[in-house]
Amino acid sequence: MMHRLSRRSVSAALRAPATRYRIAVAAPISFSTPIPVSAVESDNSIRWYSAITGGKCNTTRHSSQLNLKNDLFLGSRYESTAVASDSGNPPPPPAEKYEYQAEVSRLMDLIVNSLYSNKEVFLRELISNASDALDKLRYLSVTDPQLSKEAVDLDIRIQTDKDNGIITITDSGIGMTRQELVDCLGTIAQSGTAKFLKAVKESKDAGTDNNLIGQFGVGFYSAFLVSDKVVVSTKSPKSDKQYVWEGEANASSYTIREETNPENLIPRGTRLTLYLKRDDKGFAHPERIQKLVKNYSQFVSFPIYTWQEKGITKEVEVDEDPAEAKEADQDDKIEKKKKTKKVVERYWDWELTNETQPIWLRNPKEVTTEEYNEFYKKTFNEYSDPLASSHFTTEGEVEFRSVLYVPAASPMGRDDITNPKTKNIRLYVKRVFISDDFDGELFPRYLSFVKGVVDSNDLPLNVSREILQESRIVRIMRKRLVRKTFDMILGISMSENKGDYETFWENFGKHLKLGCIEDRENHKRLAPLLRFFSSQSEDEMISLDEYVENMKAEQKDIYYLAADSVSSARNTPFLERLLEKDLEVLFLVDPIDEVAIQSLKSYKEKNFVDISKEDLDLGDKNEEKEKVTKEEFSRTCDWIKKRLGEKVANVQISNRLSSSPCVLVSGKFGWSANMERLMKAQTVGDTSTLEFMKGRRVFEINPEHPIIRELNAAFKSNPDDEDALRAIDLLYDAALVSSGYTPDNPAQLSGKIYEMMGMAISGKWSTFDSQQSASQPPQTETLEAEVVEPVEAGSQK
Repeated sequence: MMHRLSRRSVSAALRAPATRYRIAVAAPISFSTPIPVSAVESDNSIRWYSAITGGKCNTTRHSSQLNLKNDLFLGSRYESTAVASDSGNPPPPPAEKYEYQAEVSRLMDLIVNSLYSNKEVFLRELISNASDALDKLRYLSVTDPQLSKEAVDLDIRIQTDKDNGIITITDSGIGMTRQELVDCLGTIAQSGTAKFLKAVKESKDAGTDNNLIGQFGVGFYSAFLVSDKVVVSTKSPKSDKQYVWEGEANASSYTIREETNPENLIPRGTRLTLYLKRDDKGFAHPERIQKLVKNYSQFVSFPIYTWQEKGITKEVEVDEDPAEAKEADQDDKIEKKKKTKKVVERYWDWELTNETQPIWLRNPKEVTTEEYNEFYKKTFNEYSDPLASSHFTTEGEVEFRSVLYVPAASPMGRDDITNPKTKNIRLYVKRVFISDDFDGELFPRYLSFVKGVVDSNDLPLNVSREILQESRIVRIMRKRLVRKTFDMILGISMSENKGDYETFWENFGKHLKLGCIEDRENHKRLAPLLRFFSSQSEDEMISLDEYVENMKAEQKDIYYLAADSVSSARNTPFLERLLEKDLEVLFLVDPIDEVAIQSLKSYKEKNFVDISKEDLDLGDKNEEKEKVTKEEFSRTCDWIKKRLGEKVANVQISNRLSSSPCVLVSGKFGWSANMERLMKAQTVGDTSTLEFMKGRRVFEINPEHPIIRELNAAFKSNPDDEDALRAIDLLYDAALVSSGYTPDNPAQLSGKIYEMMGMAISGKWSTFDSQQSASQPPQTETLEAEVVEPVEAGSQK
């Protein structure tokens, strides 16, 4: 039941002995009178519990017995007196003051200024430590029920004072004794969680699931990222007294004292109060705290409440206008209706912030598709359902849980598929969010469109828990995540609804082609997912499996042709003989296609063959006919090669042409015409470096074409004829364009075409006009008209 109480009423109720503990509200913050070692803390009587690395620290040692080797953080201790309060109460026990070692002060400076790259992670660290304190209490209370004798719920509560820049974090965890405060908060990098886990491991109950987070013992000190001063008030169920630890960011010492103010006493746990720096007071806004909790600690196993301002709409009566009331009195028949208006009444109350449950911890058989989709939309701020999802748990050498999704569409305005930092994979360690900014550690960049969460207890992180360290565990996780992703995409391709995979390919097809280039290990998984147009399927893309099924019995290779469009590929001369033989050719119309296919090299033991390159074997060689043709045209080929010079590497008889006179093919190991065009476009106009990378060009002629036969006759009769030599030049230029190359001098090509057109049509229509004019009869003499001057009416001449 929600309670809506004003600050004054709740504050008054707080001081009453029988006040309920859950709905208490923070009273105004007061400061003690000038006691240099006293802890200045807020008089907040809400539920305060441990937000630090409280736990089972080593209490057998006293500070006087500690040395620098074992306890780096402890130094000398001396007594300090406190000023008696004016309230008439007995003076509190004197606070004991401890000095940091000089080296430790330097270590504190490194932690605050160098360890964490983002200030906002302080809340993640403190909530994680609070969760550890609750976990330890729950575990220890199994064997010692007296530890949880106080009937207090296990939860974490965060309250802010944005006016004064104060954040208070509480939990009802295990709390700490005085010695544990000294050991755990006085020694940097001494983790109470680590000691607790070690003790559990050595006990008989080593098989118990201890899902604790604070392994490094530095999480508490992240509070100094944003705080000038931190006050920790803690009450352990093992002790009858409550103690207060106070430290400042740039101080070389800290203080510990006993809590004597009855209003600040808590039944169990710890209250952590942060006094924010001037530049960081923006963290004390309730909305920002709620946002950080949702981002980093959404799936912590204990409820997290934040103190939020809320509103309720009510209808209140409005005073009537005297003039209207007088009119209403005059008319007795009119029924009086009281006027009302809606107002919003503001109040403050606790709000559960981490209400979303970690879906990956549930049994996949118990989770419905609607629940997966809802989790996807809420976690990644999406509006449409994903195309597919995969929920799996990996056990064995590496244990982790994951839920992966394939989005229905690519993000708007993100066309750069080579950017691996997409923030699509959210990494959790023990349900605490670590990062979503990876540079390809968990997923290769060609699968950067996949969204999901990964939760593991085994990941090797650095001390700040922000960087994923390279290790064998990370490589194993990456391998299994990629494999599950391919299974998910394959499931979409095999779905009865073909439109799903068409949608996927339209959005993410380029990513898979990039994978063919970058990931050789997964070629067998990538190749079945590729789709291309072909000479027999120009409107609908086909898979490589479908191509192989349609292959002719005698066909040994998979033929392909790279072009800038399906229309260009369909009309190219390279296809002529293959279309006659009914051989299917893949059309690679995407700029990345050709490189992807060349990276694959083969599919199901069939090699990919570019039909635009030399030495094309269609499996129908007639050696006797080729020998006769070669003898007849060999000298003509040499003549054409001499005329073209360095433009071509060789002139050969073609076996791929049927209707075209010639074609220009690229060398077997050089760039194709399409690749050369793409590379020119990427050099920003500087083509000087391309001269060293161009492939050799081979000029192939069709011996059965009339033009080639005429040139053969011209060579035999008069090889020096200028018209024949100009025809060779024009033939080469035409082949250059039809084969997909760009002419070096388009104006010169145009001039040749105009010249040939002039020769072809010279006098064709003008002669006809002359003959038509001669056949017409002569014209008769033209008579001049007589001019008559106008005369006025009635006049006589």
